[in-house]
Amino acid sequence: MRIGAAQTRPITGDIPGNIAKHKQWIERAVADGVELIIFPELSLTGYEPTLAEDLATDEGDPRFDNFQALSDAHDITIGVGVPMKHEHGTCISLLLFQPHQARCVYAKSHLHPDKEAFFVRGRSTPHVRVKQTNVALAICYEISVPEHLESALGYGPGIYLTSVAKFVNGIDTALERLAQVAADCALPVVMANCVGVCDGGQCAGRTSVWNHRGSLLGQLNDADEGLLIFHTDTHALIERVR
Repeated sequence: MRIGAAQTRPITGDIPGNIAKHKQWIERAVADGVELIIFPELSLTGYEPTLAEDLATDEGDPRFDNFQALSDAHDITIGVGVPMKHEHGTCISLLLFQPHQARCVYAKSHLHPDKEAFFVRGRSTPHVRVKQTNVALAICYEISVPEHLESALGYGPGIYLTSVAKFVNGIDTALERLAQVAADCALPVVMANCVGVCDGGQCAGRTSVWNHRGSLLGQLNDADEGLLIFHTDTHALIERVR
């Protein structure tokens, strides 16, 4: 399976504008035969906790119909980041579009304490099945939570897929952690991060892929939008930049 990790620069609070940018990267991924593409945390709004409640939506939002159409037409699974309404507040969610299937949501289940004023915890299972492969899912802070990893491993995944919004002062710790997860769990690991300004800080980019031994196979830079494409069978890597 070919997996794409998109590194994007979100337009703050502009869901239609970000949808248009996402479509461009999905179309580029399709041209390279990608079967699963993941975007960074809250990629459709930017990581902006103070705006999330007003921007929150649900999986039936018709603005997302084009993602489903692309998924159906090109046999590709698409994961985008968006704040979603919950009965108790707003969840940080990964909205997943699969070919000719109902949309599904993975809602972040572990929050950093300083974000609990803005978001509530989800209760989704950190797992999706794509092309006969079980894919473990994590959103940002969750990569540092052992209980979350244990839960994700319970589904016998073939790969660990992470959607993050990591800032310059936290990226090195995240990279070290994910390399260790890959080595300890004998799993390839993919991380999609954003660039640009979010929540008053500078996002660090460096979207990365590690093999099942924890060796870094490829990494984008800290400033430009781009796409890493990883072939799970051959471990070949393709890099695309704007």
